[in-house]
Parts: sequence; structure tokens; C-alpha cells
Amino acid sequence: MILAGMSLEELEILMSELGATKFRAKQIHNWVYTKSVSTIDEMTNLSKDFREQLKEIASVTETKIKVKQTSKDGTLKYLVEYPDGECVETVLMRFDNRANLTACVSSQVGCAVNCSFCATGKSGFKRNLNYKEIIEQVLTIQRDTGLKVTNIVFMGQGEPLLNLDNVLKALEIFNNDFQIGARRITISTSGIIPGINRLADMDLQSTLAISLHAPTHKLRAEIMPIENKYPLDELKKALLNYVEKTGRRITIEYILIHNFNDTFEVAKELAHWLKDLKCNINLIPYNSVIENDYKKPSSNDIMKFKYLLEHSGKKVTVRLERGADIDAACGQLRGKTTK
Repeated sequence: MILAGMSLEELEILMSELGATKFRAKQIHNWVYTKSVSTIDEMTNLSKDFREQLKEIASVTETKIKVKQTSKDGTLKYLVEYPDGECVETVLMRFDNRANLTACVSSQVGCAVNCSFCATGKSGFKRNLNYKEIIEQVLTIQRDTGLKVTNIVFMGQGEPLLNLDNVLKALEIFNNDFQIGARRITISTSGIIPGINRLADMDLQSTLAISLHAPTHKLRAEIMPIENKYPLDELKKALLNYVEKTGRRITIEYILIHNFNDTFEVAKELAHWLKDLKCNINLIPYNSVIENDYKKPSSNDIMKFKYLLEHSGKKVTVRLERGADIDAACGQLRGKTTK
């Protein structure tokens, strides 16, 4: 039995089975989620006899750090290994002028969406992560660093809305057990319409982010095969429905690729596509992946694109590059060690 991932209610049931009080459940819950211990022996306010009893049937975790890398900007990337030997990468991003500690978590081993600019899909899809494996990524970060994660983004490996049940359960635990507010949690998707509609009906307080990356069917289909299954026209309807039902603003993620989707004409088409959608735009300068020949636009071209979009009345930001020197930036996660 693994304690990480158990709710307070589940721990109370376990304590009842062991003949212990509900207070013991609260103590264990605090050790797992607040103090982020990795072993039962570290739970020093439990008696030694009770710890031995608990160790006979349970452990805190079976997840291991296979590789840890540190970027020159302070970003940490972990290759996390699960008991079956499968691995995913998770990233802790730190910013000098902010108190926020943001964990970028993976939802699948590999990815079936296979966007051409992203490293994850190159090895194909292997399996979904269960909700405990998702939260273990954040617990792994907290155990290793002694820091408290404050923000979660489902922007790691995999397509979160193709594993939505486990993502939602993990979100519930992040909210209730880690005490991370729902508005500090972002779920990103390449545009899985059934999942977007389901989120609209649930009316969560978390942020929905859409990996758009192009404003026309032809252009988007060149880099995102999912466009052929869920085309932009249908995606737009789903997004408008989401905004109408939730009242929440969507984040539009847009990777800028030199001489592909960063031109003046494309900026005008993008502004037109987004004009009636309640959204913010996050521009992401392309991060290199060895399997393709895409290039990052110049800083001048990025600022021109941003300026054109701002004239449409939208709030536009350019994402800070974090961890590119250790392949931890957007689109670079692989889930395996490479030279």
C-alpha cells in the first residue's frame, strides 16, 4: 500500500483498520503532503511501535529520481521512474522576482498527438499515468528540494485531456491535500474537443490553456495532426461554449516558428480568429528539438508579432525561456536520457 495519493478520509479508514485514532491520519497526511517525507521512519511524532506496524503494510512511495538536472537559470528537471520502469520528466521552474514555484507535470508516458515541434511524441504513446503517478511528480520535487510547490501546469509530457479522469483526480488532490488553489492550476490541451466540453460542464476554477500555434486549418495541420480530427472551426465553437458556461478567460499558447507562423499576415489572421474569444495570448519562442529544422524567430520579430496582436485589444505576453540548456523548456521533454 502506498500512502502518497491517499486522501485524509482514506487514511482515516486505514487508521480505523489498524485500531488507531483519526488524529493519526491527520499526522500522516501532514507528513506526506506538507512535510513531503519519503519514508515512514521520518514520521517522528508517531511511536516507534506504530511506525513498525505501519511499515508492515505500507510505504510512502515507490517512485524514484532516475536523473536530476539543474539549469543555469535555476530550473530543475527530474526524470521520474515508476515501479514498472516507465519514466516521465517533470520540471520545477523558479523565477528570481516571484514567490511562485511552478511544477510542470506530465500526464502520460509519451504522447499520441505527435506535434512536429515537440520532442515527446517522437517516441510514441505508451500509457496513461494514474492520478497517484501524477501527484508523485510534485511530491518528488518537494521531497528533493524541501520547497513547497505553489502552482501546477499540466504542460509536461502527454495530452491531459486524453487522460482526463486521472488529471481531474490529481487536480482534486492538489487542491484539497496540497492546498494549492484551483486558480493556480492550469490544464493545457492541443484541442481535444470532448474534453473541453466536459470541463465546460464542470465549471472548474482552474485555467484552460489551448495549444493553438496557427490560425488556419492548412497551417495548423502541417505541425499538429490533431487538427485533422478536431479542426479549428469546431475547436472555436467548443472554446466559445466553454467561455459562455464558465465565464473564465482562456489562455492561448502560440509557439512562434521562424518564417512559418510568425509573419505579419499570420498575425492578422490570428487576431481575426481570436477577436470574439475571451482570452489572453502567451507567445512561446520555439525551443530547438533535434528531430526537425525549425528555427526560433529573432527577438525583433517576436516583438513585432506581439505588437500586432496587442493592437487587437488582447493581453499578450512572451513566455520566459526556462531550462532550455537542459532540454526542460516547452516542447523539449522526452522522458528518457539522451546524450
